[in-house]
Amino acid sequence: MSGKFEAFIAGMTTLLDMKPSESDLLPVCGKLLGELVSTDDWLPDAYAVSNPETYCQYLLYKDPDSRFSVVSFVWGVNQESPIHDHRVWGAIGMLRGAETGTLYARDADTGQLIEGESLTLKPGMVDFVSPRLGDIHRVKNAESDQASISIHIYGADIGAVERRVYDPKTVDPSPFISGYTPLPK
Repeated sequence: MSGKFEAFIAGMTTLLDMKPSESDLLPVCGKLLGELVSTDDWLPDAYAVSNPETYCQYLLYKDPDSRFSVVSFVWGVNQESPIHDHRVWGAIGMLRGAETGTLYARDADTGQLIEGESLTLKPGMVDFVSPRLGDIHRVKNAESDQASISIHIYGADIGAVERRVYDPKTVDPSPFISGYTPLPK
Protein backbone atom coordinates (compact mmCIF):
# COMPACT_ATOMS: atom_id res chain seq x y z
CA MET A 1 0.00 0.00 0.00
CA SER A 2 1.03 3.59 -0.41
CA GLY A 3 2.44 5.98 2.15
CA LYS A 4 -0.88 7.81 2.11
CA PHE A 5 -2.75 4.67 3.19
CA GLU A 6 -0.09 3.87 5.80
CA ALA A 7 -0.48 7.39 7.24
CA PHE A 8 -4.25 6.83 7.45
CA ILE A 9 -3.74 3.54 9.33
CA ALA A 10 -1.24 5.21 11.69
CA GLY A 11 -3.70 8.04 12.36
CA MET A 12 -6.55 5.64 13.08
CA THR A 13 -4.35 3.50 15.34
CA THR A 14 -3.27 6.56 17.33
CA LEU A 15 -6.88 7.72 17.57
CA LEU A 16 -8.14 4.36 18.83
CA ASP A 17 -5.25 4.09 21.31
CA MET A 18 -6.83 7.12 23.05
CA LYS A 19 -10.07 5.10 23.53
CA PRO A 20 -12.38 7.95 22.47
CA SER A 21 -16.15 7.82 22.68
CA GLU A 22 -17.92 7.30 19.37
CA SER A 23 -18.97 10.97 19.44
CA ASP A 24 -15.33 12.02 19.64
CA LEU A 25 -14.01 9.32 17.31
CA LEU A 26 -16.23 9.81 14.26
CA PRO A 27 -15.32 13.44 13.43
CA VAL A 28 -11.59 12.65 13.56
CA CYS A 29 -12.08 9.39 11.64
CA GLY A 30 -14.08 11.32 9.04
CA LYS A 31 -11.30 13.89 8.66
CA LEU A 32 -8.66 11.18 8.22
CA LEU A 33 -10.83 9.24 5.76
CA GLY A 34 -11.67 12.44 3.87
CA GLU A 35 -7.95 13.13 3.44
CA LEU A 36 -7.41 9.55 2.20
CA VAL A 37 -10.15 9.71 -0.45
CA SER A 38 -9.36 13.29 -1.50
CA THR A 39 -7.09 11.92 -4.23
CA ASP A 40 -7.44 8.72 -6.22
CA ASP A 41 -3.79 7.75 -6.57
CA TRP A 42 -3.08 5.17 -3.88
CA LEU A 43 -5.42 2.15 -4.19
CA PRO A 44 -3.68 -0.85 -5.82
CA ASP A 45 -5.45 -2.10 -8.95
CA ALA A 46 -6.21 -5.52 -7.41
CA TYR A 47 -8.52 -3.84 -4.85
CA ALA A 48 -10.48 -2.03 -7.57
CA VAL A 49 -11.60 -4.98 -9.70
CA SER A 50 -15.35 -5.31 -10.18
CA ASN A 51 -17.27 -8.56 -10.57
CA PRO A 52 -20.23 -8.63 -12.97
CA GLU A 53 -22.14 -10.94 -10.60
CA THR A 54 -21.93 -9.03 -7.31
CA TYR A 55 -20.27 -6.14 -5.53
CA CYS A 56 -16.86 -6.82 -3.99
CA GLN A 57 -15.65 -6.17 -0.45
CA TYR A 58 -11.84 -6.36 -0.41
CA LEU A 59 -10.00 -6.26 2.91
CA LEU A 60 -7.34 -3.52 2.85
CA TYR A 61 -6.36 -3.67 6.53
CA LYS A 62 -7.40 -5.30 9.79
CA ASP A 63 -6.08 -3.97 13.09
CA PRO A 64 -4.16 -6.72 14.94
CA ASP A 65 -6.61 -6.39 17.85
CA SER A 66 -9.65 -6.21 15.50
CA ARG A 67 -10.46 -2.68 16.74
CA PHE A 68 -11.05 -1.60 13.14
CA SER A 69 -10.94 -2.83 9.56
CA VAL A 70 -10.71 -1.01 6.24
CA VAL A 71 -12.23 -2.32 3.03
CA SER A 72 -12.67 -1.18 -0.54
CA PHE A 73 -16.16 -1.72 -1.91
CA VAL A 74 -16.33 -2.04 -5.67
CA TRP A 75 -19.80 -1.61 -7.12
CA GLY A 76 -20.40 -2.70 -10.71
CA VAL A 77 -23.07 -1.07 -12.88
CA ASN A 78 -26.57 -1.61 -11.40
CA GLN A 79 -25.23 -3.36 -8.31
CA GLU A 80 -26.63 -2.75 -4.85
CA SER A 81 -26.46 -4.28 -1.41
CA PRO A 82 -29.39 -5.80 0.41
CA ILE A 83 -30.82 -3.75 3.27
CA HIS A 84 -28.43 -4.51 6.13
CA ASP A 85 -26.92 -3.29 9.38
CA HIS A 86 -23.37 -3.16 10.76
CA ARG A 87 -23.69 -3.42 14.57
CA VAL A 88 -20.58 -1.17 14.93
CA TRP A 89 -19.57 2.38 13.97
CA GLY A 90 -18.42 2.94 10.42
CA ALA A 91 -17.35 5.63 7.98
CA ILE A 92 -17.70 5.55 4.20
CA GLY A 93 -15.43 7.62 1.97
CA MET A 94 -16.10 7.89 -1.75
CA LEU A 95 -13.00 7.35 -3.89
CA ARG A 96 -14.25 6.83 -7.45
CA GLY A 97 -17.66 7.17 -9.11
CA ALA A 98 -20.68 7.67 -6.86
CA GLU A 99 -22.91 5.62 -4.59
CA THR A 100 -26.28 6.24 -3.03
CA GLY A 101 -27.07 5.09 0.48
CA THR A 102 -30.65 4.96 1.72
CA LEU A 103 -31.32 4.81 5.46
CA TYR A 104 -34.06 2.66 6.97
CA ALA A 105 -35.55 2.60 10.46
CA ARG A 106 -37.77 0.11 12.25
CA ASP A 107 -41.28 1.28 13.10
CA ALA A 108 -41.53 1.07 16.90
CA ASP A 109 -45.06 -0.36 16.80
CA THR A 110 -44.98 -2.78 13.87
CA GLY A 111 -41.27 -3.54 13.42
CA GLN A 112 -41.65 -2.87 9.68
CA LEU A 113 -38.92 -0.99 7.86
CA ILE A 114 -39.51 2.65 7.01
CA GLU A 115 -37.44 4.10 4.17
CA GLY A 116 -35.65 7.29 5.13
CA GLU A 117 -33.35 9.78 3.47
CA SER A 118 -30.94 8.97 0.66
CA LEU A 119 -27.51 10.51 0.23
CA THR A 120 -25.34 10.26 -2.87
CA LEU A 121 -21.63 10.33 -2.13
CA LYS A 122 -19.21 11.66 -4.73
CA PRO A 123 -15.40 11.50 -4.63
CA GLY A 124 -13.97 13.01 -1.44
CA MET A 125 -17.26 12.87 0.49
CA VAL A 126 -17.64 10.95 3.78
CA ASP A 127 -20.68 9.59 5.60
CA PHE A 128 -21.18 7.59 8.82
CA VAL A 129 -23.19 4.66 10.17
CA SER A 130 -23.58 3.29 13.68
CA PRO A 131 -26.32 1.89 15.87
CA ARG A 132 -26.45 5.32 17.54
CA LEU A 133 -26.71 7.34 14.29
CA GLY A 134 -28.72 4.98 12.11
CA ASP A 135 -27.32 1.64 11.10
CA ILE A 136 -29.75 0.09 8.64
CA HIS A 137 -29.22 1.02 5.01
CA ARG A 138 -28.99 -0.09 1.39
CA VAL A 139 -26.16 1.05 -0.88
CA LYS A 140 -26.12 1.12 -4.66
CA ASN A 141 -23.86 2.28 -7.44
CA ALA A 142 -25.13 5.68 -8.54
CA GLU A 143 -23.26 5.52 -11.86
CA SER A 144 -25.03 3.95 -14.84
CA ASP A 145 -21.93 3.37 -16.95
CA GLN A 146 -18.99 2.58 -14.65
CA ALA A 147 -17.93 0.89 -11.44
CA SER A 148 -17.77 2.96 -8.25
CA ILE A 149 -15.34 2.47 -5.39
CA SER A 150 -15.77 3.51 -1.78
CA ILE A 151 -13.46 3.00 1.18
CA HIS A 152 -15.15 1.87 4.41
CA ILE A 153 -13.72 1.74 7.90
CA TYR A 154 -15.55 -0.11 10.66
CA GLY A 155 -15.07 -0.41 14.42
CA ALA A 156 -14.40 -4.18 14.26
CA ASP A 157 -13.27 -6.87 11.83
CA ILE A 158 -16.42 -6.32 9.79
CA GLY A 159 -15.94 -9.52 7.80
CA ALA A 160 -16.36 -11.51 11.04
CA VAL A 161 -19.22 -9.55 12.68
CA GLU A 162 -22.61 -11.25 12.72
CA ARG A 163 -24.94 -8.70 11.15
CA ARG A 164 -28.47 -8.74 9.79
CA VAL A 165 -30.13 -8.50 6.39
CA TYR A 166 -33.65 -7.08 6.26
CA ASP A 167 -36.48 -7.99 3.91
CA PRO A 168 -38.86 -5.02 3.70
CA LYS A 169 -41.84 -7.42 3.58
CA THR A 170 -41.08 -9.17 6.87
CA VAL A 171 -40.35 -8.09 10.43
CA ASP A 172 -37.64 -10.63 11.20
CA PRO A 173 -34.13 -9.97 9.88
CA SER A 174 -31.77 -12.79 8.85
CA PRO A 175 -28.26 -13.07 10.31
CA PHE A 176 -25.22 -13.07 8.03
CA ILE A 177 -21.44 -12.75 8.22
CA SER A 178 -20.05 -11.03 5.13
CA GLY A 179 -16.47 -12.24 5.05
CA TYR A 180 -14.31 -10.66 2.34
CA THR A 181 -13.99 -11.01 -1.41
CA PRO A 182 -10.80 -12.86 -2.41
CA LEU A 183 -8.41 -10.79 -4.49
CA PRO A 184 -8.50 -11.64 -8.21
CA LYS A 185 -5.73 -13.94 -9.40
